Amino acid sequence: MVRLSSVCLAAVLSLAGAFAFAQESGDAEAEWLGNIRQVTRGFPRAGEGYFSPDGKTIVYQAFPLGYPFYQIYVQPLDKFEPMRLSPGRGRTTCAYFSPDGSRILFSSGHSDPEAEATERKARDEAAQGGRRRYQWDFDSNLEIYTVAPDGTDMQRLTDSPGYDAEASYSHDGKSIVFTSTRDGDPDLYIMDADGSNVRQLTNVDGYDGGPFFSPDDKWIIYRTDRREPDMLQLHAISVDGQHDIPLTDNIGQVNWCPYFHPSGKLIIWSSADYSRGPMGANFDLFVMDVDSTDTEFTSGDPRRVTTHEKADVLPVFSPDGRSLMWTSNRTEDGSSQLFIADWLPAHRE
Repeated sequence: MVRLSSVCLAAVLSLAGAFAFAQESGDAEAEWLGNIRQVTRGFPRAGEGYFSPDGKTIVYQAFPLGYPFYQIYVQPLDKFEPMRLSPGRGRTTCAYFSPDGSRILFSSGHSDPEAEATERKARDEAAQGGRRRYQWDFDSNLEIYTVAPDGTDMQRLTDSPGYDAEASYSHDGKSIVFTSTRDGDPDLYIMDADGSNVRQLTNVDGYDGGPFFSPDDKWIIYRTDRREPDMLQLHAISVDGQHDIPLTDNIGQVNWCPYFHPSGKLIIWSSADYSRGPMGANFDLFVMDVDSTDTEFTSGDPRRVTTHEKADVLPVFSPDGRSLMWTSNRTEDGSSQLFIADWLPAHRE
C-alpha cells in the first residue's frame, strides 16, 4: 500500500538530539520551512512519523539493522533514544498516537504462522540484490493492535481475513478509521476505539487508503485510485459516508498522503508528475486551503512547499501547527529518514 501506502513541538523547537541538515534546500522552501533538521539516523530506512499529543515524542516505522521488515519505534525528540514497540517479528506499519497519548495504534503481521518463512524469503531476495526499491504489500496477515507507549499491554483490535492497516484515531478518541481488504479490495472502514462496531465507509472498486479525520471529526481525507489504477487522487468523505468529494483531479499526477493542519483550514500532501511514467518522477510537498460544513467540503489551489531534488513524502503537522515532520531521502547517504522543520506560516501569525 506498489500503492504508495503504507502515512506539538513548541516546547522542543531546539532539539539537542537532532543533527544538522547537510544539504541546502531550494530557495523556494524558505517561504515555508525553517530550521530543517534530521531526527532519525542509524536505520537503513525510517519514516512515516507522527507526533505525540504533547509534541515531545514521535512514533515511526524503521528497518532494524539486519531485519527485512519495518518495525515500530517511539522516540523522544530531545534525545535520540528509539525504543521498539512492535514484537520484532513480521511486517509492521502505520503507527499513530491516541489523542490522550495513552495508546499507540499500529498494524502487524507477527501472528502469521508463516512469518519466519516470509522473513527468510525477504532475506534471500535482499542477499540477491532484489527489492531495493520501496514497495508496499497488502499483506493479508496485517491486523490492527494498540500498545501503551512503554511497549506494554498490547491489544488486538481486528481479526478478519485480509489486510487491516493505515489506521488513525478521531480527535475525540472514540473512533478509528482504517483500510481493509475484507470485502475483496481496499476500502475505508470506521470502528469504535476498542475495535467494536465496524462499519464500511467506502465501497468502490480500487484502492481507498491513508485516511485521517478532520479536526472537528466530521470529515475524513484519504487517497484513492478508483479513476485509474495507481494514479492516486485525494478525496474527502463525510463520516456518515453520504458525501464523497474529489479534492484533486489531475490524472497523470500522483497525489497521496494528505494530512490536516490542526486549524482544519489547510491540508498538506505529496505529489509527483507521472505523466511520463515513474522514472524521473519526484515527490514534493504541496498545500491547499480547505473549508467545510456538515455537507460540503471545498478546496483551493495547490501551492508547492518543497523543491528539493530528492523525494519528500508523508508530511504531518505538530498538534500546535508550528512544525512539520516528513520523510525524505535528502540525506548524506541517500537513505530515507525523518525530518522536522519550523512551519513558518504559523510563526508569522
